[in-house]
Amino acid sequence: MSCQGNSISRHPLAAAVLTGLLLTSASVFAQDNAATNLDRVTVTGSLIPQTEIENHTPVLTVTAEDIQTRGFTSISEVLQQSSLTTGGLQGGQTAASFTQGAEAAGMFGLDPGYTKYLINGRPMLQYPALYNGSDAFNNLSGIPIDIVERIEILPGGQSSLYGSDAIAGVVNIILKERMDGGVLNVRGGATTEGGGNNIRVSGAKGFNSADDRFNALVNVQYEKSNPIWGYQRDLTRTNNRVGYSAQVPANDFLVYLPADNNAFVMMDPTRCASVAGQFGGTTVLGTRAAGESCGSAYGAGYRTLKNDKESSQFYSSMTFDVNDNFTLFADALYSLEEVKYTPGSGYTFWGSDLSFGAFYDQDTDQYMNLQRAFAPEDIGPNGYKDILNTDRNKAYQVTLGGRGTFGNWDYSASFSRGEYKLTERGFVRWADDIDSYFEDRVLGPVLGTTDDGYNIYSPNWGAFYSQLPAGDFQSFTGYTYNQSKTWQNLGRFQITNGSLFTLPGGDAGFAVVAEAGSEGWDYRPDERLMDGSVWGTTSVAGNGHRSNYAVTSELRLPLIDSLTVTGSGRYDAYKIADNTVDKATYSVGVEFRPIESLLFRGKYGTAFRAPTLPDAFQGESGYYANGAVDYYRCGQLGYAPADTLACPYGNESVFGVQAGNTELEPITADVWNAGVVWAPMNNLSVSVDYYNWKIDNEVDTLSSDQLLRAEYYCRNGQGNPTSASCENVADWITRDAAGNIEQIFTPKLNVARQNLQALTASFKYVQDIGRFGSLQFASNYTNILKRELQPQPGDDYLDLLRDPYAMWYYDAYAKVRTDGSVGWAKDRWTTTLYFNYIGKTPNYMSYLGESFDYVHPSGYKAGKWGSYTTYNLSVNYRALDNLTLSVMVNNVFNKMPDGQAHSYAGNIASPYNSSIYNPYGRAVYVQAKYDFGTKTN
Repeated sequence: MSCQGNSISRHPLAAAVLTGLLLTSASVFAQDNAATNLDRVTVTGSLIPQTEIENHTPVLTVTAEDIQTRGFTSISEVLQQSSLTTGGLQGGQTAASFTQGAEAAGMFGLDPGYTKYLINGRPMLQYPALYNGSDAFNNLSGIPIDIVERIEILPGGQSSLYGSDAIAGVVNIILKERMDGGVLNVRGGATTEGGGNNIRVSGAKGFNSADDRFNALVNVQYEKSNPIWGYQRDLTRTNNRVGYSAQVPANDFLVYLPADNNAFVMMDPTRCASVAGQFGGTTVLGTRAAGESCGSAYGAGYRTLKNDKESSQFYSSMTFDVNDNFTLFADALYSLEEVKYTPGSGYTFWGSDLSFGAFYDQDTDQYMNLQRAFAPEDIGPNGYKDILNTDRNKAYQVTLGGRGTFGNWDYSASFSRGEYKLTERGFVRWADDIDSYFEDRVLGPVLGTTDDGYNIYSPNWGAFYSQLPAGDFQSFTGYTYNQSKTWQNLGRFQITNGSLFTLPGGDAGFAVVAEAGSEGWDYRPDERLMDGSVWGTTSVAGNGHRSNYAVTSELRLPLIDSLTVTGSGRYDAYKIADNTVDKATYSVGVEFRPIESLLFRGKYGTAFRAPTLPDAFQGESGYYANGAVDYYRCGQLGYAPADTLACPYGNESVFGVQAGNTELEPITADVWNAGVVWAPMNNLSVSVDYYNWKIDNEVDTLSSDQLLRAEYYCRNGQGNPTSASCENVADWITRDAAGNIEQIFTPKLNVARQNLQALTASFKYVQDIGRFGSLQFASNYTNILKRELQPQPGDDYLDLLRDPYAMWYYDAYAKVRTDGSVGWAKDRWTTTLYFNYIGKTPNYMSYLGESFDYVHPSGYKAGKWGSYTTYNLSVNYRALDNLTLSVMVNNVFNKMPDGQAHSYAGNIASPYNSSIYNPYGRAVYVQAKYDFGTKTN
């Protein structure tokens, strides 16, 4: 049986807030104003069971009923639609991103990896592929949404309880633990604009012994979603129709002259008539300032805007009461998911400049380069549907443990093991095969070599300006297979005493947690991506592991009835390669209730993020730092670092190598929050909270400029204000005998810092309207008050609220974001209208012009896009006591970001900010839920 503390009377403030958290349930809509007695419960943000739902740390709770009535289709959508998500995100809607097959979320515009994600209070596995090509994060796909009990979102630094990564906050996804009976849920729908057809079937069954000592819950969920293609939306069907410049077709068949500023030249005697059948018969002659080419404006539509996805999940939770004081527990989650997508024709082409460079055409006496995009007709009968990339994800997480009591002490011990495997099947062009194909078919034999080393050809333009013969495309294309995985082991022991001793305000609570574990990351790209076999695409390998242990304690002191102080502290230590990285964090929280309906709260603490495995162990990759300044050699000629314009070494092309770094230090943060909660009656609560972060030691790749500046200071005996030490300079810069730079090494370093301030507010209200039922109102609001970032030591701070270029570069878009709902319940009916509001964001022209005041020569002005609001509507009808029928309409008014297209040029395929908006449009779903005497905990 369950072990619970004593039942005591709660303040009306907590009763009001609890009402607000549960008011989606029709039975709660009509609560009376009587005082409520509650057992002590443990909420995210504290280790100690307590009766006060609101404490010194704000918690935003999204219940299973909220998920259903607000129309959310996935865990990632719940979090991406949150008012706390003000920044942009990469994922399925972002073409050619590093993790197009994954679903990420974050808080306050900070990187997704700055949020700690938990399932049932235990850390989620990291995704094996890297966000933006370099950062560890959690893929929120693969969690069965129909078995979610609630999601608790805890903003602000929380490392003193939850350890590494909890800088922006903590998200705890709590799955159901017990069910009496069973439930079958079937849901299906589609978008009204086409594509995105979805079907989801889930079933859950509880198994309980006659004496109720054994309880088990088993859940299975299957879901299939079709992709949304660009050609299924007016906004993305073609290149931009309403931009600040006229629409132009893509350069699908292009010949250009590198010796003449890359001017275009038309070499097709039919002037594109020979390829008019490409892209569904839309290829035409296109004219730009640079010249003429053949192409289609409709090639833009041959990319996926939303992934094709097929997934299955299995979840089970079990408990067995050995006796009245000890319970064994276990839970297991397994997910199998296959995601398919393509970035489209804009990323499926061949070009001579990336193969063997320019060539000399003997017939025109000109140096030339060729570019050829591939149309669906080139590929085969099904076009781009035949060359989708596929990500196959397999993950499991299993926990075994026991919990019990002895005297006034509660204890629990558990061990968790998880593994996440990812196979990426990527469509590629084979370098030798595709180069040989165009050399043989188009360029012909080498007729000689120019004095400056370029091959001479007499191209067959008829072969270039023509559809590929059937089967030819497959002769130089294929697939690579990247294999990667992460794994995690975690042992955890906790003891808690909710009544350690008595103070004037009540019983003091105390908890101690000890943890130890290990985790690993292994990313193994296909060898052909590493050895140059693939045309136009490379990859970077990496692998490593780390072990860690931690000790956490929390003490809650109700000093008097109106004042409670809570302190927590944690020590974490990580073994990474031959280094030990450790960090102690702490927090002090205060709750002050001058009257029962009013709470003033605040907390100050520290947070950190340990060096991630990719940051420490990512392999080497090469690049060229073009336009680099050789400050040391300029200094030898008398030029100071601030005045190198006339220096002959002020515009160098330097080969560099970048990689992870096992000697990184933790990212650290000082975080505090202060707020007020007012609940004048049991059906109303209002809260306002302020947050402040000062984040140091952020990890980024050392810039080549910083390293070369450091060399100047070190070799001239001057003070070195950069992030590279003089020892680094000696190791990381290689020069030849003449003093020329041969190579630089720029690993990841702790170089950046930022300051962030935010204001959040929450409102909940329930109104009983008698025989007409009950009304519920709820809303959440976030306003980013300040965000500034210093990319490298000594750099000026970038204003991520007022500098549009920096805002786009760092995915910091919305200053204000709000969401909320209005619900009505009467008898067997419930209806909810949910809204999501994104405040003004910088338009694309302000990014191009690097200023809100920029005016393009066309007359189009930089500025901000207006606010953006979408609405979801749901209607639920309990047809029988055990059968509920639902209709959900997401994005009721079919809102699209088409108003953003005016700030993009006419050659842009996706003229909107895909990091924060999407063109999916209206979606309609129907659902039937049948309960077999279900009662859940």
